[in-house]
Amino acid sequence: MTDAAEDRSQIEGHPKVGALIRARRRQQQMTLEALGKSAAVSVGYLSQVERDHATPSLGTLAQIARALGVGIDYFVSAPTAKTALTKAGDRGRFSLDGSSIIYERLGTDFPGNMLSSFLMTVPPGYRSETVAHEGEEILYVLEGAITQRLDGEEMLMSAGDSLHFRGNRPHSWSNHTDQPARLLWTGTLALFRSSARPSRQSETVAKIGIVPVKKKKIVK
Repeated sequence: MTDAAEDRSQIEGHPKVGALIRARRRQQQMTLEALGKSAAVSVGYLSQVERDHATPSLGTLAQIARALGVGIDYFVSAPTAKTALTKAGDRGRFSLDGSSIIYERLGTDFPGNMLSSFLMTVPPGYRSETVAHEGEEILYVLEGAITQRLDGEEMLMSAGDSLHFRGNRPHSWSNHTDQPARLLWTGTLALFRSSARPSRQSETVAKIGIVPVKKKKIVK
């Protein structure tokens, strides 16, 4: 494949700017009018851009990106196979300050992505707070067992069990056993995802108190 053909195939496989702007605007719960005012772009023109009937200049795209709280690369960058792949022995492990749960990030950031996914190692005796939020979650137990509470109903989940639910239903969970539990969590809640430029993720992570964890510190 020639360089030109390769560049063309990459562009054709990349989501269009209009769809990315619309998705990000809705994620931020902004109206066209609010975005247009913040970006100093007319609502009519912005509507055309979102429907891919008009292509903004880099300057206009920068104004729109700023109003949406992202960098311009949010709309023009795509993940490579290298950044999208995580290897079992190479994934970084981390925990939040004051928390005993260990996380392994499985997903990556790219324009328009909605999912977050983590492997979680939950120590014996851990109990979460009760929360409710927008979006949805899927929980799959890989090893051990947990007690899940959803809308006041309590259920025991063992290895191989899964649960898919709306995040706006009050929920919490705990490890009631004397052994660590290992979970696969996937959801649309933007856990530890940068709300600005993906390339500045490390800065965002540092602000919320994420601490790297070495493999030898994982409780077996």
